[in-house]
Amino acid sequence: MINVEAWKTWEGRVVDGKFPLRQWLGGSDHSAVFATERPGQSSPKAAIKLVAAAQGDAQLSRWRTAAQLSHPHLIRLYDSGRCQIDGTAMLYVVMEFAEEDLSQILPQRALAPAEVADLIPPLLDTLSYLHGKGLVQGHIKPSNVLAVGDLLKLSSDQIAQPAESGGGTRRDVYHAPEVVTGSVTQAGDLWSVGATLVTALTQSEPSGEETSRGEPMLPAGIPEPFRGIARECLRLDPKRRCSVADIKARLQPAARSVPVEHEPAPSREPRKRRWPVAAGLIAVVLAIGVAVFHSRGKNATAPSVAEQTAPQAEPAPAQAAPKPSPRASTAKTPAPAIPARKPDAPKPAPGSQGEVVHQVMPEVPQSARNTITGTIKIAVRVDVDPSGKVTAAKLTSVGPSEYFANLVLQASRGWEFSAPEVNGQPAASAWNLRFRLKRSGTQVTPERATH
Repeated sequence: MINVEAWKTWEGRVVDGKFPLRQWLGGSDHSAVFATERPGQSSPKAAIKLVAAAQGDAQLSRWRTAAQLSHPHLIRLYDSGRCQIDGTAMLYVVMEFAEEDLSQILPQRALAPAEVADLIPPLLDTLSYLHGKGLVQGHIKPSNVLAVGDLLKLSSDQIAQPAESGGGTRRDVYHAPEVVTGSVTQAGDLWSVGATLVTALTQSEPSGEETSRGEPMLPAGIPEPFRGIARECLRLDPKRRCSVADIKARLQPAARSVPVEHEPAPSREPRKRRWPVAAGLIAVVLAIGVAVFHSRGKNATAPSVAEQTAPQAEPAPAQAAPKPSPRASTAKTPAPAIPARKPDAPKPAPGSQGEVVHQVMPEVPQSARNTITGTIKIAVRVDVDPSGKVTAAKLTSVGPSEYFANLVLQASRGWEFSAPEVNGQPAASAWNLRFRLKRSGTQVTPERATH
């Protein structure tokens, strides 16, 4: 065990002959994180975490597993190994550098419900991805919710297989109660989401007070649907906790109620940075891409930074059903059935089929587009009223990622058409929009639906 002041004296040392320990970023008696560089890389800036070598091969194996993962909301792991500093045997992992974490924002202010509606979907995307691979994140808390450029990311240096020993202790309120028995489960990740949600909205961690039924007491003032989500996540019995799909369903009314059309312009004040929140998967919230909330610059001694980590690439699998391969996979979810046209519906006259008069392309951040390998194909069916406006849009082919699919879905709602004529009058119509997303750009093919 090394105290914080002792860690700081290691600045200037070199790990494994290639990773210099620059500025001390944060830590505890068990671990420390320093800024470092990766020699020969176009973007050399990175972070390096040092931990005691007690777990040895088991920890290195977990890091190697995490380094193979690929998701845009996971911190990338670059390298790991053993080293000695002043005769002390250590393990190290080199990871993507994060500028800021959520625990540095909350002492200044709580998040607004609209910000939380943007915060949760990337977390759910990531959990869907990890749980689909039989893994658990294990340490979701504000200090492990990180900002990298315009993306929100989760740490990944403690990703593990379920049921691995959690050390037999419950280290804080973000760890589920069953961790005291060494049980690390996917249900435990949902407990952590609930605890993080409460802290983000109230600036206070969930207390140890219990209701008459023995469940954790929630602070007053948490609005719905977040109160219901937190309550269902923080069930003492892991079997009674909600699932990722349950949270997504509860978020839908929240997403519809969040105003997203007129966001304030980003602050230009000096020495302030924007805290990015990658907007997520349900309805209107995802469509705005990446939401922002303002904070002061990073506190270099914040211990929360010590738990950053993990890989990046393709967003999480749609509905947690197909399991995509790393980066952009080609897995598809079944397309929902499209209702057939009623037999008595009038058919448009020849030569008056309507056409596209205005198209909107999805706004994909370059950092997310850079994770695409090959082509992501997404299809949307839009219903159009006689004035040419889209009245409804639904995904008919989701592709491998809800993140990209919902960006496409929102863009589709902004299309406009000239109406076909039926018996000399403008008529409603339907169109199939087939999008193809590549790293270099986006293409779309509109087709008039025949039924």
